[in-house]
Amino acid sequence: MRGITRRALFAGSAVGAAGALLPTAGPAVAGPRTARASYRAGYHFTVPEQWKNDPQRPVWIDGSYHYYYLHNADYLAGEIGTAWRLATSTDLVSFTDRGIAVPKDTTSNGDVWSGSAVVDTHDTAGFGAGAVVVLATMSPHDGPADQAQYLYYSTDGGRTFTPHGTDPVLPNPGVRDFRDPKVIRDEERHRWVMALAENDKVGFYHSADLKTWTYVSGFVSGGIGVLECPDLFRIRAGDGTPKWVLGVSANGKGAGLPNTYAYWTGSFDGSAFTADAAEPQWLDYGWDWYGAVTFDKRGTDGTLDEGTRYAIGWLNNWDYAHITPTIDSDGFNGTDSIVREITLKRGGDGRYFLASRPVAALDRYVSRTVTLGDLEVDGTRLLDYRGTAYELSCEITWDQLTGAGMQLRRSPDGVRHIDAGVHRDYAYLNRRPTVSPDMTGRWQESHSPFDPDRRSVRLRILVDRTSVEMFVDDGRYVHSSAAFPYLVDTGLALFTVEGKAVFRNTMIREFRV
Repeated sequence: MRGITRRALFAGSAVGAAGALLPTAGPAVAGPRTARASYRAGYHFTVPEQWKNDPQRPVWIDGSYHYYYLHNADYLAGEIGTAWRLATSTDLVSFTDRGIAVPKDTTSNGDVWSGSAVVDTHDTAGFGAGAVVVLATMSPHDGPADQAQYLYYSTDGGRTFTPHGTDPVLPNPGVRDFRDPKVIRDEERHRWVMALAENDKVGFYHSADLKTWTYVSGFVSGGIGVLECPDLFRIRAGDGTPKWVLGVSANGKGAGLPNTYAYWTGSFDGSAFTADAAEPQWLDYGWDWYGAVTFDKRGTDGTLDEGTRYAIGWLNNWDYAHITPTIDSDGFNGTDSIVREITLKRGGDGRYFLASRPVAALDRYVSRTVTLGDLEVDGTRLLDYRGTAYELSCEITWDQLTGAGMQLRRSPDGVRHIDAGVHRDYAYLNRRPTVSPDMTGRWQESHSPFDPDRRSVRLRILVDRTSVEMFVDDGRYVHSSAAFPYLVDTGLALFTVEGKAVFRNTMIREFRV
């Protein structure tokens, strides 16, 4: 996947520049730009300046995760094209910027799109044992049937990369949408495997040396839009059962489905993927968890955890990717979700599913804890707390009611807020009552299934200056959405609908990263 020019997006637009989303009064617009309060996230990863979109799967190299992502240093000038920028981290909460790793426009093929990096431990490609090899999509003439896969390599631990010539290692056979290679090592069969997004199909390819690829099979899924950013991995469930998972970023909104990360559990024989069920499950039900990638969880000694993976997604959506106050207040557009820990569980119906929780290392950055205990609510209860970036957790229990939840980032007059909770038979996150990037008004409230007969729900909600991520019942369902509350909107309230409930073990945590 790639970015587009900001200038082209706003030309002739009735929306205008992103600054239209800034409040017309209050600290966010007081004085010149340098004096304005910041919309930059408090504890989520953000690009230092200009633009970012797709995360690229982080790779463990020399004791740290190397996180690459698509970056456009010419975004504010309206110029198109992305490079790969690098940040490193040992705990996936605090990151150190390392600058451009894979430059754009260094060859006649132009800018560099999504792909994946691998460590070539056995020197299969001939660049040296331990070389870092990137396979990425490029489109020299920017045509729909012009996308092909190119190779870059690094001999300095993944800091800088050199193009391997100007010819593709996997040319386009004449099809639309031929992009986003995800490469894994099949040690059992001593070869590399690539999953490639091909419109409504994920194609699978083999290679011995990362330079020559052979098509072996395809997995087709229609009805959820053009598939992007495929993901393929093996994970062991809590009951000991190993499963393969095939994931894609997909737009299912036309079918009433999410516009995030769809996945199937199943089996993979090294050449073909067989799904347990035809319909996908979704790793996020919000509006803004796109281009997501999962990656290995490693111990400090590099040991692989077979039962847990990490995941990170772009907190944005192509329907409104360039509408954000951060570009005017802080000179950047690009925020990621919190890194998640992903585990595989078996549901009561026998079906396996992926569950999510915020990365455990976040606990080490807690700077303040507010313990509120058990709170009884019948209607609306305004709490004595103010904040723009925090975590709220509790368990809500009740005997009989229609709904319950929280009003996050509530305005002083109570008119603006973000609602999160449950209502009858669904959990939801609703950004409609605050400033939203969706100017159409269509994509405001996201839903996931909920069984009201349980009469309880556990919620863990990460609130930051431009986003909310809600983890429902230990991460069985997650909602991630961008929202742009005025920086003066710092209130918090609990509420119930047609009944009363107890918000048990209510706790707020703030972070310093």
